[in-house]
Amino acid sequence: MQVSRSIVIFTVTMETLDRCSMTYQTIKLSVDGGVARLELNRPDAANAINLELSIELEDAANAIAADPSVRAVLLTGAGARFCGGGDVTTFAGCAGDELAALLAEIPAHVHPAVETLVNLDAPVVVAVQGSAAGAGLGLVLAADLVIAARSAKFVMAFTAIGLSPDASTSWFLPRVGGQRRALELTLMNRVLSATEAHEWGIVTSVVDDDALFDVAADYATTLAAGPTAAFGRAARLLRGTWDTTLPEQLTEERTQLSASGGTADGREGVAAFVEKRPPRFEGR
Repeated sequence: MQVSRSIVIFTVTMETLDRCSMTYQTIKLSVDGGVARLELNRPDAANAINLELSIELEDAANAIAADPSVRAVLLTGAGARFCGGGDVTTFAGCAGDELAALLAEIPAHVHPAVETLVNLDAPVVVAVQGSAAGAGLGLVLAADLVIAARSAKFVMAFTAIGLSPDASTSWFLPRVGGQRRALELTLMNRVLSATEAHEWGIVTSVVDDDALFDVAADYATTLAAGPTAAFGRAARLLRGTWDTTLPEQLTEERTQLSASGGTADGREGVAAFVEKRPPRFEGR
């Protein structure tokens, strides 16, 4: 599906979504061994997010959420860069009010995709090579674990082209790096190295460039063998601390711990500990 630069690009029908569900043009999605491998696939455009990619990303996120076999997600980008953010070349081709309309339509798909991935029980692992900019940085920040190549760079980039942040960057960045650092990255568009991003808490681990995808795949495979529902409960508890009081958080911890104890994985984990053997989790 080739996206036109005319006003037609802002009309998204159910037929379009159905077509994306069958055949993706700008991403790749596969599930194997409990790992959903989601790849941004516009390497010649630095995997920049245009309308088509945004639609397909939302569709893929929904497909992952609906698949009970998925126990971990590995998000990658094809080619030399993870994701260069929004497709500025497409933006430049908009006339009059078309840019404002396009910048409303793309997040209308990217944002639900981010929210769906964040709300999964299955942990999301991101592998970053080259650079993660703008909305690409948003995908990084929204992930559970981030593996970065040593040469990778991270930048907000929005205000450099006169735009404001999207793709969850304004929500996650202050929480991950703190308000002052978030403002510095957003207003000054400072480029962070992988090492700096690791020091700021944006990145989980920095590895040699040629080891990136193997290490990230190992993370995803290991997580896919874990207690998926417990992972989801733990992640939601940690994210919820920003919006709750201590008594509220303690109550929620008790609720979620009890719920975990009622699962097959909870019972298996306790039994394995007592029997001094590795647990055999099934994600239930």
